[in-house]
Formats: sequence, structure tokens, C-alpha cells
Amino acid sequence: MFDCKNIPVECQILTEIRTHGYGLPARRSNRTAILRYHKSHCIQYGSRLGSQPVKAPFQGIQHVFLDRDGVINRKAPEGEYIARWSDVELLPGVESAVAALNRSGRQVIVVSNQRGVALGRYTSADVEAVHEQLQAHLAAHGAYVDAFYYCPHDTGQCDCRKPGIGMFEQAFRDFPQASRANSLVIGDSLSDIEAARNLGVPSVFIQGDPSTQQEGAERAAALADCVSASLLEAVEQHLL
Repeated sequence: MFDCKNIPVECQILTEIRTHGYGLPARRSNRTAILRYHKSHCIQYGSRLGSQPVKAPFQGIQHVFLDRDGVINRKAPEGEYIARWSDVELLPGVESAVAALNRSGRQVIVVSNQRGVALGRYTSADVEAVHEQLQAHLAAHGAYVDAFYYCPHDTGQCDCRKPGIGMFEQAFRDFPQASRANSLVIGDSLSDIEAARNLGVPSVFIQGDPSTQQEGAERAAALADCVSASLLEAVEQHLL
């Protein structure tokens, strides 16, 4: 029976810091389905084993790092990119999930690979405009992101592109109270989960829509500490 792993006690990076005022998944393989079911339900399983309910496994986490595409908004089809706000389709429950994290006193930090900038598909200004619109949308729902970090480089050009940890290290400098001991990564790709492992922090893999899942999803699910169907499920089951 699966249970979540113990949480440890212990280039150029473009940033935008927030200012005030602003049942089982579609089956891909039996192994993937069973792994996802066990990991996403580890809390419920644990609570049935003893007389005392088991707390969410990441209670000590104070800084939650979120990937953007595939966690906050629907990932673009392979070969396409989120270049402007009109391309953004927020995933169900995202506003509620972020608001719940805000109310819990945790900081919400987005870390996103934006290779499309290096490829000339859109500009850094376009990325920042999307993030401004996202902040405005979240604000209308009583939610906010504390900071956005994104890597505009192509593969092999820097140490900030995930699975590199440059963006996380910059966040640790910008948020002195953040550390490996109190941080968590939530992502939907292998590079997100590998970045968490390279950083030495726990992770939650968002399985999401099988039609837009990238290669390596099964390995990401196996490497992650827990697996959830959505950001809202991850927050409700593992953080609240």
C-alpha cells in the first residue's frame, strides 16, 4: 500500500513580484492508473489504518512553487504556445486552489519555462502581459500569485530552465524565508518533478488531461511524492 514519502525537515531569470492592490483517470495503462490512485489517495488510506486521522503530508510547507501551463491553465497542443491572454484557458478550480493557499498563509510562486521567447514565437513582454492578466483575473476571485519567474531560454542555454534550479534559487534569494525545508513543487511534466528532486524538495505531479500530457508523464508520476488530478485536488488533499 502506497504512502507519501516523508517530507524533509530540513543565466538570466526574469521575475515579476506581485504588488499590492492587484475515481481513476482516463486509463493509459494499468500501472499508471494504479500508481496515480494510490498516491492521490494516500491520506485517506492512512486515516483508515489507525484511530487518529492523518494530517495532510505537507503541513510544514510555506512556499508552493507552481508550474504554469498544465497546472494553472490548459497546456497548448504540442508545437503550439500560450502567447497571449486570449490563448489562456484556466483549468477548473484554479482560482479556488490559489485562494485557499493564500488564506492558509502560504506563498504561491509560479516558475515556468517559456522557450517560445527564444524561438521568436512571442516576447518577454507578452509573457508579462499574460501574467498581469492572470493576476487581475485571480484578484477578482480573491486570489493572487506572490511572484512569477520564467525562463525565456532554449534548451541547453542556461541553468534556469527546468529541470535546472536557477529560478528556484532566485526565488530563495528574493524570499529569504523560503528554503528547501519548507518548499513544495507542483507540476505536470517530468522536468518539473526532476527540478524538485534536483532542488531537494518534495513534489506533487498533476496528471491532468491525457491528450496534452508530454512524454515522461509515467516516470514523473513515479518520481513524485504524490500524484493528483488537478491543482485543486492537490491543495485540498495534501496541503489543507
